Amino acid sequence: MNKFLPLICFVCCVSISLADQGAKVVEAARAQVGKTLSYDPAYRMLDYPNGDVPMETGVCTDVVIRALRAGLERDLQKRVHEDMKKNFSSYPKIWGLKRPDKNIDHRRVPNLMTYFKRMGYALPVTKNAADYLPGDLVTCTVPPHLPHIMIVSNRKNSEGVPLIIHNIGGGAREEDRLFEFPLTGHYRLK
Repeated sequence: MNKFLPLICFVCCVSISLADQGAKVVEAARAQVGKTLSYDPAYRMLDYPNGDVPMETGVCTDVVIRALRAGLERDLQKRVHEDMKKNFSSYPKIWGLKRPDKNIDHRRVPNLMTYFKRMGYALPVTKNAADYLPGDLVTCTVPPHLPHIMIVSNRKNSEGVPLIIHNIGGGAREEDRLFEFPLTGHYRLK
């Protein structure tokens, strides 16, 4: 028997699992297109756990939150809140908060970036389209200084660059905009 066969089988299973996971995230994100029709960053009191703003509205983070919840049964509201309660000093102090807020913390791109890095999901940011797989999360800065997050689609443009699913102002959309703004982060959930 080949001594590398168990290792080959393990790597193959992990790769298939990541591909399936990415497909579920993309499917759940795409299901929001045509349903999330507006952009509304207003602070709202949310149920906890599994709190959400109304499906017809939200911001870029809400597309990600819903896709991970529906596609992978991962509640970012709960996960980010619990990590912030234990490690509050590790998170950005942009908003002047003295403690975590379960209603908004998971809806802020810099907090998600910190959480994803802390969980070991960060990958190098490149300009190589092949590095971005379906279901990956990508952050960028929309000029002049607005943080934004997007989900990499399984669809590509004619040059082979993946489309992205996001809400940048007019509701959830699938668009050809991966490299339009300066990228600040690239994450793949494990």
